[in-house]
Amino acid sequence: MCTDPRRLAVLLAVHRAGGVLAAADLLRVTPSAVSQQIARLEAEEGVAVLDRGPRGATLTAAGRILADAAERIEGELVEARKALAALGGELAGRVTVAGFQTAIRAVVTPALGLLAERHPGVEVVVEERDPDDALRRLRAGDADVVLLERDEDADPHTPRGQRDVVLLEEPWRLVLPPAVAAPGQLSDLASATWLESEPGTAAARALGRVAALVGPLSTRHVYYDFDVALALVAAGQGVGMLPALALQGELPDGVTVATVPGLGSRRLVARHRATRHEPRPTVAAVVDELLVAAGALDLSQV
Repeated sequence: MCTDPRRLAVLLAVHRAGGVLAAADLLRVTPSAVSQQIARLEAEEGVAVLDRGPRGATLTAAGRILADAAERIEGELVEARKALAALGGELAGRVTVAGFQTAIRAVVTPALGLLAERHPGVEVVVEERDPDDALRRLRAGDADVVLLERDEDADPHTPRGQRDVVLLEEPWRLVLPPAVAAPGQLSDLASATWLESEPGTAAARALGRVAALVGPLSTRHVYYDFDVALALVAAGQGVGMLPALALQGELPDGVTVATVPGLGSRRLVARHRATRHEPRPTVAAVVDELLVAAGALDLSQV
């Protein structure tokens, strides 16, 4: 009896997700449907493919062989789809996007769905990297699009042979610990303790702009990741100044968000090479979809 590739795909999902229940969520089917497909696969092949235990299901030796085959089939289908896209005049090829957490979460991830629908032959590889590393990879040709943050007062200089596309401009917000009341103006927080961002970041530049308006600020701690800043604010360690993208979703208990005049904004920028031969059509398509994803964001309620 021939092996049904559809059952191999179910086995691969169980392997990747770590169990039948998780695989059912991944495949958007019921757990019983997954179990039925696995049972049929075992009956067809005459071997057990899963070891079922109280902590979930793991692959047997035979299961690993079949899962490896499923991965090879999946890879061949992806390559075939790219070849078909190129044959039909569609865009095809790999584009590497390097960026940071908030940009990847809020802009790149939604854009991946748009790209899969509109340009199925374009394969996007996402890399979370610090800005210096990302820019080195762009110069070396190892990354095609780099996402950067820029405070509104930052120097907009772009190196020769590269181009910046502003994806969005988002407001800075005050993030207040439970014991601090919402201010009416920045000067109300002149005597507060502030969290300090790592030097060279847009947040550090924005905080320096606030200090220029209200006078020297008392700072404590230094953060790079916005989730760390939120945790410190929730612990009552100081007032934070974060971009709206970092405040999407549920905030820690007791933390409040406020805005007052003078906070300014942060720009999210996509940088790519700009020469006689670049950007390639695939890179331009990725940047276009990043613009669409960014334009769909509603930050007015954050």
